[in-house]
Amino acid sequence: MKIGEIEFENNVFLAPMAGITDRAFRELCIEFKCGLVYTEMISAKALFYGSKATESMLIVSPVEAPIAVQIFGNDPVIMAKACDYFNENKDICMVDINMGCPAPKIVRNGEGSALMKNPKLASEIVKEVKKASLKPVTVKMRIGFDSESINAVNFARIMEQSGADAVTIHGRTSTQMYNGKANWDIISDVKQSIKIPVIGNGDVFTVEDASRLFEFTKCDGIMIGRGSLGNPWIFSQIYENKNSRSITYPTPQQKIDMCIEHYNRAIYYNGEYKAVREMRKQIGWYIKGLKNSKEIKEKINCEERSEIVFEILNQYKFML
Repeated sequence: MKIGEIEFENNVFLAPMAGITDRAFRELCIEFKCGLVYTEMISAKALFYGSKATESMLIVSPVEAPIAVQIFGNDPVIMAKACDYFNENKDICMVDINMGCPAPKIVRNGEGSALMKNPKLASEIVKEVKKASLKPVTVKMRIGFDSESINAVNFARIMEQSGADAVTIHGRTSTQMYNGKANWDIISDVKQSIKIPVIGNGDVFTVEDASRLFEFTKCDGIMIGRGSLGNPWIFSQIYENKNSRSITYPTPQQKIDMCIEHYNRAIYYNGEYKAVREMRKQIGWYIKGLKNSKEIKEKINCEERSEIVFEILNQYKFML
């Protein structure tokens, strides 16, 4: 798959997820054959006003580079100005504009998926970012804002006409959030309606799901979000399946070992205090469905020190 002048050998990508796709997790996904990873959502306005915390979210490790950066905002000039941070950065290969985030605080500001209600402004943003960016510019969108305003086909056409190099479509409306079933029919409709690459997103939790999404929509690539949580193996499994190799499924013990590896990387990049708190949700995803996982999760959530968490996980590993 080609986006702009970039050729991607592997067309299965990791979705940008706030509070989740940090360096530690992105590295793991790349090591498990993910074709491209994205930063967490970056506020263009925060960059414009010199937020050090936001700038720190642009730090990329050698393992994952080059990556795509995802920005959000509603001011075309400020969105374009953000490109100053990316144009000379060799670690960043692409700029993705978020027009799909359904979080209420984002929508209230007229950002994220709220832009699907304002195609004219969305078009202006893409045009300005495209003029300012030396990297390919893509758009992540939904099928519409709500069930009464499903406009993905027309919106995608406008994005293409405005200069977008590719679009990613999550098969739900904004008001659905992540409930219900993703509508792959509309992803298919968009693929048939535009010439730029279309990346399908929504309800890919297994190798079989990935195969069905590719076959049903004929999309150029797929993006995996929730299906990767506690499961970076999904990328290597899709790669193995695509290359007619036997598919590797982790044992419960391997899941615990990977969880500990993830935890150690989180400490390295984020420090003990932050890692201990942020890894609680990650541990829950790794051990979900395993024997006595609820009790183990509750026990870990009370701990403040990583060494105690590691003791609990290593003891748990030999109980499985």
